[in-house]
Amino acid sequence: MCEETIVRVGMDVPDFEMETYDPAEGCFGKVALADLKKQKKWTILVFYPADFTFVCPTELADLAGKHPELKKLGAEVIAVSTDTKFSHLAWCREEKLMAGVKYLMGADPTGRVSRLFGVYDEASGLALRGTFIINPQGKLVSAEVNFYNVGRNADELARKMAANAYLATHPEEACPAKWKSGDKTLKPSEKMVGKVYEALHGK
Repeated sequence: MCEETIVRVGMDVPDFEMETYDPAEGCFGKVALADLKKQKKWTILVFYPADFTFVCPTELADLAGKHPELKKLGAEVIAVSTDTKFSHLAWCREEKLMAGVKYLMGADPTGRVSRLFGVYDEASGLALRGTFIINPQGKLVSAEVNFYNVGRNADELARKMAANAYLATHPEEACPAKWKSGDKTLKPSEKMVGKVYEALHGK
């Protein structure tokens, strides 16, 4: 049996498709990476363990606050768990923290997509807290994975998305630590070796 492929940063992501629940429209549908690439969209996958749990709604509510900013950057946000689309719908109806969620919720009951990104926990059948950014060409450019008991920060996701979107049109530059839109970037060259402080601070 051949070893299962797990996509890593820098690799092209194989096309995948999932059934979805769209809280904004209140309807079921499907999402496919191939279609998002055709639309030249960035894809942000936010895996979480399960509906009707405890840390998860706090994360998805936090993400909802950044959703307009991420959409403006050209990203399609998809929250993914191994629950069904029906469970997603019921959770959105019951949990008040989910009231602001307007992005797609992907259903991965077989764990196929979760396995592709290396976040599927075979022991529990759940997905770890993984966040992945895929560029419009289908390449994985960012990955973060937390264990079950540590929630994520959507501010950092928005920062990383903004940096990747900027660098897509400025490939000769690099974004230093804590870079935010409008901050100074770096233009690596032999002149900057050992002189990064001067490059950032103009001294």
